[in-house]
Amino acid sequence: MKSAIITGGGQGIGKGIAIALLKKGYAVLLAEYDREAGEESATELAALGTARFVHTDVADEEQVRHAVAAAVEMGDLTLLVNNAAILANGPVDQLERAEWDRVLAVNLTGPFLCAREAAPHLRANRGSIVNIGSTRALMSEPGTEAYSASKGGITALTHALAMSLGPEVRVNCISPGWIDVSGWKKQSVRRPDALSNEDHTQHPAGRVGTPEDIARLVLFLADPANDFVTGQNFVVDGGMTRKMIYL
Repeated sequence: MKSAIITGGGQGIGKGIAIALLKKGYAVLLAEYDREAGEESATELAALGTARFVHTDVADEEQVRHAVAAAVEMGDLTLLVNNAAILANGPVDQLERAEWDRVLAVNLTGPFLCAREAAPHLRANRGSIVNIGSTRALMSEPGTEAYSASKGGITALTHALAMSLGPEVRVNCISPGWIDVSGWKKQSVRRPDALSNEDHTQHPAGRVGTPEDIARLVLFLADPANDFVTGQNFVVDGGMTRKMIYL
């Protein structure tokens, strides 16, 4: 059986990816920092296949090693999805150094550590890595310095890893735009977003995105039949980064 690691797989986009992989027959390791979300999702997703939660701070080398070892126990590790990320948004002149460091540690150092530890297994199984970036690597709102910088780093880390690990391992990045994850959070904080008609129609595609939109592309990139695709960043944002806006 193939196994996959999804960091931050307990809720949001990560959970959507986990469901899609389970339906394709993967054993899925949810490497999740939020214990409540991880335990809840592992229990829920067990109905779809083999799903296991391992409490993981991706910025901690030993915890990353433990998560990789657990995934290897579940099957042939063929996919790593680096999805875990945190925010520290606010006025730049009030951003504490510790907040900056923590965002970079989770959002950028974490994917590096996961890729480094998983690489020998992925090489052996000719697997792939999918990094979840963000359109914030390409455009910003005020007060997003740490998050945007970390996601910009992810796009560069993607092509660097693709060169270092190829041809045995393919490495690609997905940069989501506005994805509505309100229905994909843990039960204790799950609240439907009150999306307006304008929220949807401002997108050239006519709607806000969903976790399934990202999960479908993960499946494509994980498919060995698509082995000519590596080192790329795929923007999935309903066309928003291509939209010219005039006041």
